[in-house]
Amino acid sequence: MRRKMLLQVVGVALCCTVLSSAKVAEAQASGSPRTETAHSFDWPNGYRAAVSLSFDDARRSQIDTGLSLLNRLGVKATFFVLPGGVRRRLEGWKQAVAQGHEIGNHTITHPCTGNYDFSRNNALENYDMRRIAGEIDGANADIEKLVGIKPEVFAYPCGQKFVGTGIDVQSYVPLIAQRFIVGRSYFSESPNDPAIVDLAQAMGTSFDDMDFSHMKEVVDETINQGRWVIFVGHEIGERGSESTDTGALEALSRYLKDPKNGIWLGTVGEIGSYINHHRASK
Repeated sequence: MRRKMLLQVVGVALCCTVLSSAKVAEAQASGSPRTETAHSFDWPNGYRAAVSLSFDDARRSQIDTGLSLLNRLGVKATFFVLPGGVRRRLEGWKQAVAQGHEIGNHTITHPCTGNYDFSRNNALENYDMRRIAGEIDGANADIEKLVGIKPEVFAYPCGQKFVGTGIDVQSYVPLIAQRFIVGRSYFSESPNDPAIVDLAQAMGTSFDDMDFSHMKEVVDETINQGRWVIFVGHEIGERGSESTDTGALEALSRYLKDPKNGIWLGTVGEIGSYINHHRASK
């Protein structure tokens, strides 16, 4: 009896396997779409992954130190700026635009949670959707007046995407989705899967206070996964908690530009636009 039951079970399993295989073959023959993954994502020009370098706040060192370094290396970065910071180095920021760097929106006053002492009097908990929209649209208008371009990408201050508190809390991600190609987060734990990433809240990975070996680890993992990492820095100079080391940045840039590594080094908007168009074509 046991032998007979076992043979019946095996027979059912084999039958199911044959049917499943037949269904797969039928789907492939009929041209049914397959789910795309990061590994199968069609990056342009044979690239295996993508990397963007971004810097926040329009800090002085980005113009005084970073711009000449990036230009010497032939690297285009994305700068998410505060209009006040742009005014302090206006000619430098105009040069950055003329040299092909991307300028993004980082709001006017950089509101974050009031749990941070520096934002206690400008806390997102005290904002509503209308007020945060004013921050975003006002920054766009100021930046366009200052340097002549309207930003197409945005970075969430402190990586935080909410206004209000408790049952009244709201995400302002939809406002970003309506206005920008990409909205970049901060302190994320993973590169972006180009097949599924919500571009309105793309992940950003800090590379402040990193040496080159640590940066390379992040990039190599991104290549292995076929993904897109958006690095996030602040000051450019000596390595520190809010500073990207110039030596490490130079070594990273050379590694990213080495053709044998198969990396697309592009601005946030450039790569985000490609992902959008690629999805539309599918």
